[in-house]
Amino acid sequence: MYKGVKLFVGLILAGTVVKSVNAQQVAPFKTGDRVAFLGNSITDGGHYHSYIWLYYMTRLPNQRITILNAGIGGDDVVQMGNRLEEDVLSKKPSVIAFTWGMNDTGYFEWYKPDAKAIAEKKLERSFAAFNVAADKLQKLIGIRKILMLGSPYDDKVKIKGNLYPGKADAFKKVIAFQQQAVKQRGWGLVDFYHPMTEINRKGQQTDSLYSLTPTDRIHPDNDGHMVMAYLFLKAQGFANKPVADVVINASKRRVEKSVNATVTNVLVKGNDISFDYLAGSLPYPLDTIARGWGQQSPQSKALKVVPFMDEFNREVITVKGLTAGTYKLLIDNQQIGEWSGEQIAAGVNLAEQMYTPQYQQAIQIRELNEERWEIEKRFRVYAFMQFDLLKEKGKLFADDKAAMDTVIKYAKTQPFINGNKDSYTKSQFKSVRNAWQKQMDVLTDAIYTINKPLVRKIVLVKIR
Repeated sequence: MYKGVKLFVGLILAGTVVKSVNAQQVAPFKTGDRVAFLGNSITDGGHYHSYIWLYYMTRLPNQRITILNAGIGGDDVVQMGNRLEEDVLSKKPSVIAFTWGMNDTGYFEWYKPDAKAIAEKKLERSFAAFNVAADKLQKLIGIRKILMLGSPYDDKVKIKGNLYPGKADAFKKVIAFQQQAVKQRGWGLVDFYHPMTEINRKGQQTDSLYSLTPTDRIHPDNDGHMVMAYLFLKAQGFANKPVADVVINASKRRVEKSVNATVTNVLVKGNDISFDYLAGSLPYPLDTIARGWGQQSPQSKALKVVPFMDEFNREVITVKGLTAGTYKLLIDNQQIGEWSGEQIAAGVNLAEQMYTPQYQQAIQIRELNEERWEIEKRFRVYAFMQFDLLKEKGKLFADDKAAMDTVIKYAKTQPFINGNKDSYTKSQFKSVRNAWQKQMDVLTDAIYTINKPLVRKIVLVKIR
């Protein structure tokens, strides 16, 4: 048994759970969609879009989509608008999911005597820039638009550093503006801000150090990104859609229910029962390792605060009419666990079992997706250099000696440029970027080859 999942499920029942979010507001992605997530560093270096794609990879194995990272660290909405054509529309998206606000609400300015006046001017500039970008997008009939209310700046968590007085209130103004913009423009809406703020506040009632952004108040850890993925998928209406839900009556030797699954060859022999099982989906393989630079929490830690397993990851096998006793469950001749006849009659959620063949199949998809995510981040470093440095110097996509000299020059005084200089020395070459893209294509092709559920032989054997 995968005890980690069981532990987190128990914490759901005992701990803080976010209130139910709004009903479906955003249509699910459809086959062939190219979805660009436009944002700042939370998108650039974050996992939420990758976690969303992993759901589609495992839950909708025959509906291939492409999700694209269009985030750049440090960007405000002005910068996002300035790179809209070359960096986002050039990817030929059919859907754009847009989030902004963290960098628009300032940092060290909040320690100046005229901080409020500076903030007001900054917000006016950002609101105007958003409207310019949104007007451009509004004219593009073939692109669906989604506005995401950003993950919050947590000014309440009792950690040291990055406490900017007034920033949280300014962020609230951005959220209010964005909510009004969605109403006026008729865009889809996904709300990260309010549910994540609620989770933080409830957690801090018993632990002053708790936060979904525990390191710097700004960037969600892996569990925070999983909460974001949960909220996005919930807004798309996927809650309470099972991986599979099967009910078999052993005494009558028949299948009474089969949701998103096909059950055949039911055979009862004495106290034992076997059947062939083909699910329409794979379980969602939650990661138990912290991934990404500076991340401390695994994706699975999100189960402490959102009911993902109950709402999104139920692969339930129920067998009624078994004689009293204890049974071992085998899938493809591999023992998965032991349950009483009463427990099996109440339903066993196989998605809680890490070592089922189907869960192991899903883990392979997760690992391939992680490799793809790692490569894609290199492209975002290249985009940062192009749009946040070289474009304003008149060297956009020049990738020549003059461009490299510019990077070297500004790396001496700007730490972020210096930290990404080595990556740019590789990505400046088109042949290198083409090779990276081919790697990503191979990984994605592999995912959509191995993500098809297989027929599994399930056997319940009475052992006592």
